[in-house]
Amino acid sequence: MEIIQASNEGRQTSMGLVYEQFIWAFLVGCTFISVLSHPDEAAPKYTFLKEATSAPQILTYDYIVIGGGTCGCPLAATLSQGAGVLVLERGGSPYTNPERINIKNFGNSLVDISPSSFSQPFISRDGVLNSRARVLGGGSVVNAGFYSRASSTYIRDSGWNETLAEDSYIWVEKKVVFEPLLMQWQSAVRDGLLEVGVLPNNGFTFDHLYGTKVGGTIFDKEGNRYTAADLLEYADPKRISVYLHATVQKILFKYNTEKRRQQAYGVIFKDALGVMHRAYLSTQGKSEIILSAGAIGSPQLLMLSGIGPANHLQAHGIKVVLDQPFVGQGMADNPLNVLVVPSPVPVEVSLVQTVGITKFGSFIEAASGLSLGHSWSERLQGIFEFVSNQSGEPSTFPPEAKESVADTIRFLTNPTLKGGVIGEKVTGPRSTGHLELITTNPNDNPSVTFNYFKDPEDLKKCVEGMRIVIDVINSKAFSKFRYHNMPVQALIDLMLHLPVNLRPKHANAAFSLEQYCIDTVLTIYHYHGGCQSGKVVDHNYKVIGVEALRVIDGSTFHGSPGTNPQATVMMLGRYMGEKIIKEDSSIGGSEGIN
Repeated sequence: MEIIQASNEGRQTSMGLVYEQFIWAFLVGCTFISVLSHPDEAAPKYTFLKEATSAPQILTYDYIVIGGGTCGCPLAATLSQGAGVLVLERGGSPYTNPERINIKNFGNSLVDISPSSFSQPFISRDGVLNSRARVLGGGSVVNAGFYSRASSTYIRDSGWNETLAEDSYIWVEKKVVFEPLLMQWQSAVRDGLLEVGVLPNNGFTFDHLYGTKVGGTIFDKEGNRYTAADLLEYADPKRISVYLHATVQKILFKYNTEKRRQQAYGVIFKDALGVMHRAYLSTQGKSEIILSAGAIGSPQLLMLSGIGPANHLQAHGIKVVLDQPFVGQGMADNPLNVLVVPSPVPVEVSLVQTVGITKFGSFIEAASGLSLGHSWSERLQGIFEFVSNQSGEPSTFPPEAKESVADTIRFLTNPTLKGGVIGEKVTGPRSTGHLELITTNPNDNPSVTFNYFKDPEDLKKCVEGMRIVIDVINSKAFSKFRYHNMPVQALIDLMLHLPVNLRPKHANAAFSLEQYCIDTVLTIYHYHGGCQSGKVVDHNYKVIGVEALRVIDGSTFHGSPGTNPQATVMMLGRYMGEKIIKEDSSIGGSEGIN
């Protein structure tokens, strides 16, 4: 491939400016996934959904679920069929912003970094801009909506009962999953994948199968988003209470003389006004605290409660309940690398619908279209300033890069941009890092290192995946959406001139896919690890070394399930809720004591 020749410099400059406007806006769109919500009329169904400011000072329940996210909602709904359940969610309700319910408004919600937003941005120590959910429904409220099950091998390796897992997937799918309407861009990507040999064509399926397929979506045909919060419709309203803006400060422990170990018995949480409340486990029948705060929140809260590496906890003045060196270890995020493709023709607004599942360990996904509001440039400036200044990370942007972004923002006057993004995600990954506390404030982000591409096998998969992406872009099936005077080398070169992350850029990245992967890596928000099964929790997700405490969420995973994890995270909530109820027939079934 050759870079555009000097004779085309004038055209390249003009095209480059338009392209830079497109790529920066679209990548921010990829980085700050939309805050969409289910129709507001669903909210009145939930008489048990309340602000934490209305909570009594002391509450008692059979089960206390910390985190009403993608896993916590189906878990709590299931447990409420046989016990009194309290859910403490640090974020707000997804039902309070009806103007954001349609996928066509996707772009307008991408750049909200206010304290009340549904996502909390952070920058990993790798220099990659990330975000964690803080809303009832968790990541299912702020993700791209793709729904695809884990492979049968993953299910067996996880030790899950295959029949119960199948039933749990179906339980989720009946409420929140749809078959997408495939339009021109997604169809072209699908046909391009087939043309370049990502075979066979598996059509529409939830199953994880090698080849090219169309997966499920949590957007209905009108573009309204359904979330894990909608799974609370399964709950028994008399046995469940869900408090919003309830930030758990720590889990409480006491010594169990019979078991000769510490036992969880309650939590302290703070409401939006800063008032502290206590919630205790019932002393009648089975009772447990279940941590379901996600791959970032669960290991963070374990540490804040005194379970983690002793030296690290003591350095922060935290009393050690259990010296557990594996808490915060094994942190991983599947690396994402993309090419953005401006289109000469209009494209539909679509998130991930088509996926190519390769045998070498890379998943090819695509999205298209972006509608921008009039305040986009101001929001974009806010994002840039945030990226430059957050969390004490030194900026690696050279002055000319900052000037480029400033020019992009000034010239970004067209409210609708045409084109899309095609990228690859590395399976697993094999590379892992760690999480550590920065402060003892649970509202603050911890320090997270993912070590993208530390393992050379991950880098090899990225290179092979990017080759597939390039082949799809060059395919006959995709030719309608290409500017033919803009070769792939130009797309690569222009992307390297934009500050997509805080990582340094190397001159050889324009010609080395290995360096390109390293320099332009993005997150796909598929965090996992930190409380891994077999190290921090046992096969029943009980925290090893203490009583009455489990962790049930993606923090227990050793690898990301399937192409995208949300289907399996929701399944796991239902699955473990069923297991817990069936394993203990002595559940008292109280309605909660307020």
